[in-house]
Amino acid sequence: MIQRLGELWEAAPPAFWLVLAACAYFAVMAARLTVIDVRHHLLPNRIVFPSYAVAGALLLGAVISLAVSAQGSGSVPAAAAQLFGVPALRILAGGAVLWLFYFVLRLVYPPGMGFGDVKLAGVLGMYLGYLGWPHIFAGTFAAFLLGGLWSIGLLASRRGTLKSAIPFGPFMLGGAAAAMVLLPA
Repeated sequence: MIQRLGELWEAAPPAFWLVLAACAYFAVMAARLTVIDVRHHLLPNRIVFPSYAVAGALLLGAVISLAVSAQGSGSVPAAAAQLFGVPALRILAGGAVLWLFYFVLRLVYPPGMGFGDVKLAGVLGMYLGYLGWPHIFAGTFAAFLLGGLWSIGLLASRRGTLKSAIPFGPFMLGGAAAAMVLLPA
């Protein structure tokens, strides 16, 4: 994401500011959701649902702004028409695919995945989809890896059992953040 911000600053400053705002929102949202999920095993709709609109508006706005800048003095409708190729659809598809993946996990084993995690997955899919499909896969893998390592640590320290419930939202957010920061855009 850092590399993408550098490229955006040179190519389209308005897109840079929109992506920077999206990143700032992600950081605040992640901090709030992590604290709430750790304390209450809950990802509140009052935070998750507005995040769809905020992430969608900021990230799609950045894509449109970049398309307008790429066309030079072209019009916004022409840029928007060209836009609905890969970047914008990848944001929307990333959110839908990750939501569906977590929804299937919830259907297969309801005690293992809360519906708050399913709802959060769509937002994270939008952020990761902005960067690309490898980021979606890496962020999802990192979430399960981090959650698994935490669970092994709980078992090893005898602070948990195989039946213990852990809040998975912080691992989802951490995995997404790791993919956004560590993978090249």
